[in-house]
Amino acid sequence: PAAGPGPALAAGPGRDPAVYLAALRACQRDLRAFIDEENCHPILIRLAWHDSGTFDASLAHDWPACGGANGSIRFAKELAHGANAGLKKAILYLEPFKEQHAVLSWADLIQLAGATALAAAGGPASPMRYGRVDVESETQCPPEGRLPGAAPPFDDGSPDAATHLRRVFGRMGFSDAEIVALSGAHTLGRAFKERSGTVAEGYGREAGTRYTRPGGNRPRADGADGMGMPGGRSWTERWLAFDNAYYTGGGAGGARPAGADPELLWLPTDAALTTDPSFRRAFERYAAHPAAFMADFASAHAKLADLGARFDPPGGMPL
Repeated sequence: PAAGPGPALAAGPGRDPAVYLAALRACQRDLRAFIDEENCHPILIRLAWHDSGTFDASLAHDWPACGGANGSIRFAKELAHGANAGLKKAILYLEPFKEQHAVLSWADLIQLAGATALAAAGGPASPMRYGRVDVESETQCPPEGRLPGAAPPFDDGSPDAATHLRRVFGRMGFSDAEIVALSGAHTLGRAFKERSGTVAEGYGREAGTRYTRPGGNRPRADGADGMGMPGGRSWTERWLAFDNAYYTGGGAGGARPAGADPELLWLPTDAALTTDPSFRRAFERYAAHPAAFMADFASAHAKLADLGARFDPPGGMPL
């Protein structure tokens, strides 16, 4: 089934594109400065992906039951879902931007923040469009269980990680190659004991690895000092720099086997990308060809950001 935007709005006055685009551009400038100061790229990307990643293509013509990029993650009911642990912090980051640029929908603000964070980390400029319409109350939040898990046992009953990835991302309409491309976003960010519970490392300087403690590592793409809140465990050494390091071993070179560096994260869902034959073909291609990864990621990211979105005007607005 189609994995694109939901039905168009009924006829009405709609938004003034010129006013809305001006607000988007102003907000984008403000976000870029904030992200540069706070080094909060990963959590804003995670927020955007968890808002859009609830999309169910089988319900594509039933908005907002289909889920997707509709701003529902701002509600406490959805933030309480297990996969969203820690994301209230990201909403709190964005609340002042919503107040200052009130004309923007929450759905657009969330996706704009994610796209801006990716670009600030050195990622590609995805062909994004804006004009998303918000759901109005937590009664319109999707059910829990639509987002991917990291390790078995999986909530959907999948017998292994590869099956789980295909069930979750296939429900959204993604191919095997797109699943591997989107997984490359793990070049950014960390896992925390207090959030996913998949690692022993938690919040704070003393709880991190040599890559996530201040003083010994500069993870930013520009090499500048700063990493935001210390702690947790990252997938890569430079976990605020967007590149293909996820596929090349976090800087070590070659496809990374589990446990190659005990201070880097490697989950069962990561390992599945190197053991499943179809996933492995894309994984090896992105390890060898960073430009191909960037291009495929940009396309898959734009598709993810559109999932389940209802646009006003109906075709959206490129920025």
